[in-house]
Amino acid sequence: MNQQQRSILIDLASRFPPPSGVQFSYGTSGFRTDASLLESTVFRVGILAALRSIQTGSVVGLMVTASHNVVSDNGVKVADPSGGMLTQRWEPFADAIANAPDPHSLVQVKMLNDCNAFLFLDYHRFLVAVSAMGHPNQQRLVFVLFCFVSFFRFISVSFIFNMGKEVLLDDFVKKENILLDGAPSSEVLLGRDTRPSGKLLVSASAQGATSIMGTTANDMGILTTPQLHWMVRSKNKGIEATKNSYYDQLLMSYRLLFDCIPPGVSDNNMFEKLIVDCADGVGGEEIEKLKARLSDLKIEARNIGAGVLNKGVGADFVQKEKIVPRGFGPSDFGARCASLDGDADRLVYFYILSDSDKIKLVDGDKILTLFALFIKEQLGILNGAENVKANNSYQPCLGVVQTAYANGASTDYLKQLGLEVVLTPTGVKYLHEKAAEYDIGIYFEANGHGTILFSETFLCWLDTINNDLLSTSRGSEQQKAALRLLATSKLINQAVGDALSGMLLVEAILLHWGWSIFRWNELYQDLPSRQLKVKVIDRAAVVTANAETLVVKPPGIQEAIDVETAKYPKGRCFIRPSGTEDVVRVYAEALTQEAADDLARSAARLVDQLLG
Repeated sequence: MNQQQRSILIDLASRFPPPSGVQFSYGTSGFRTDASLLESTVFRVGILAALRSIQTGSVVGLMVTASHNVVSDNGVKVADPSGGMLTQRWEPFADAIANAPDPHSLVQVKMLNDCNAFLFLDYHRFLVAVSAMGHPNQQRLVFVLFCFVSFFRFISVSFIFNMGKEVLLDDFVKKENILLDGAPSSEVLLGRDTRPSGKLLVSASAQGATSIMGTTANDMGILTTPQLHWMVRSKNKGIEATKNSYYDQLLMSYRLLFDCIPPGVSDNNMFEKLIVDCADGVGGEEIEKLKARLSDLKIEARNIGAGVLNKGVGADFVQKEKIVPRGFGPSDFGARCASLDGDADRLVYFYILSDSDKIKLVDGDKILTLFALFIKEQLGILNGAENVKANNSYQPCLGVVQTAYANGASTDYLKQLGLEVVLTPTGVKYLHEKAAEYDIGIYFEANGHGTILFSETFLCWLDTINNDLLSTSRGSEQQKAALRLLATSKLINQAVGDALSGMLLVEAILLHWGWSIFRWNELYQDLPSRQLKVKVIDRAAVVTANAETLVVKPPGIQEAIDVETAKYPKGRCFIRPSGTEDVVRVYAEALTQEAADDLARSAARLVDQLLG
């Protein structure tokens, strides 16, 4: 890093001093806290995004959002060139620069230069002092003082340097082989949701990105989080990356699926409107844009921005509270309803029970099951084609990825279908990474965040099969199955979970089978469950394995949990340390709600006795 670049960084960073007493940690959601504390952090994440763009030679994204959090919060996260989340390898660096105590701490060499300069000055002062003193004892005393002061200064600066080694840019740039001097131009796409604090924070992030010479920061305006991720992925694939092109792709794919609906299928859903709770967030404006271009689906959007963001509305509220969101009531009994979260990356469905504010939730597990059933059916139809039989050297692998929080009934149902189901630790980054190992990988969390990934190998194979079928049996069910799978790969946002694209795929599949939301929900019955948390002195004392379903440490606790679980039919229970607070989280499910509650309380008592 040359002196000019170093000076620019220190000068701009001094305008964004970090808040005192706040420690930031980059996780699946990026950095997220009260918006008033974030200005220095988003500035520094802008620097990180620019460095990532230079290193990869690709466009990188930066999104300012706090998703389902309260409106006074905000956050920032980076979209990698693939459109996915920031690589986990860079997360410690994100923590380090966010927590650097001052601008000079961002630049390692400056600290070493300061240390050398001070040592040289001390030595100069020593020579001046000695020359002014004739007596040897005085000279020896001054020499001892010089050694003591210089040694203390060297040790102090070295200690600070070593403590902050991960914080400093020079070290990281060298470690990652990022060439700043003469590097090609880099680009960061910026986006934000509708929070009032977003505009100021995006401005700070832009200054951070452009503080790295040669970097362009393009403000894409107010977007859903998935739209920004889609734009990053598209731009790096050489595809036009605008809102219009995003909607063009979604709607073209949806219409392809609509046109491939089997003859004779009931079209009752076409005459039933879908009512969407938009969480008073960015999804409201985007749903209205979608409605204007959709002729095959009736949508009524509610909570589109007049109320308080995420207050009594949104996918997180609906999924956790299991009651109607604001603006819904008994008059909506029987209607098919959906709910987005504040930045439109989560989606859940529900319907209202008669004369009640209670709902029947159709969550991410049910969405995953619907998608898995549809894709399995299309692969089955496609495998019956003579073209495919003749070229059976390639067999696509379909995998379903869940966490231990997925309802056991959904996992059992998927396994009964003959599908491969694997579990990962909690967190979208783990789910996404595992799903990418399959030709077709489907993942969802119960909260409604998830997507489908298609490998390039599978898509190339599918495109070849479709072309063959077009020439030999155009319009056949096998050719339509190939077309449906290709359309699905375009409709779903493969970069990240996307409530808008997911909603269109759900609607297309329900139309394809002529299913109501009630028929969909009857695929299986969720087992009753209960989640608790237990405050502990040290959450790190709990170590888990097997995707957090088995406690390795402390010894004995897993055996005790197993004994309790065995008392309840269909019982399942696990504990895991929280990633954000000093608590241990308890999950239990059983055949009845009373049994699930009792099992959860038993496990919580065990945790409290051993660790509380």
